[in-house]
Amino acid sequence: MDAAMTGEPWPVPDVLAHLAGRWRVERDVRDLASGDEGRFEGITVFSPLTEDGLTEGGLAEGGLLHEESGTFTWQGVARPAERTLRFLPGSSPGTADVCFADGRPFHGLDLTTGHHVADHPCAADLYRGEFTVLDADHWRSVWRVGGPAKDLVLTTDYARVG
Repeated sequence: MDAAMTGEPWPVPDVLAHLAGRWRVERDVRDLASGDEGRFEGITVFSPLTEDGLTEGGLAEGGLLHEESGTFTWQGVARPAERTLRFLPGSSPGTADVCFADGRPFHGLDLTTGHHVADHPCAADLYRGEFTVLDADHWRSVWRVGGPAKDLVLTTDYARVG
């Protein structure tokens, strides 16, 4: 029986090797203060990161470029949405350091146990992410965002494509 059935995290010895490829993404966004809900549906591609941040040519330190694109629907209005992150080799084998597209640090990621919690302070807000690998082809992140003007929960399910 796999982890998705038992609810137990599925250990990943090397997060970068595991994430490489295409993933279908479904994200539910809830504003706990207003009760509003939104949804993102799209694709995330983790491809080799090159020196200039593009995916042509050789690897840059073995990292991955995370490119997400799709449609975000909020209060009945659908809009195109995208984001780019960089996943670089972490300080311990099999881990990653996640950075924004411009190189600013976001959070660490260690899925060697199949589960990881990361914090990211952003101005007066705190983003706390919980990452769980369910099996070889499914993982989930849950971000809780709290602060003076934010009270959000973002739940994202990833399913490997192909």
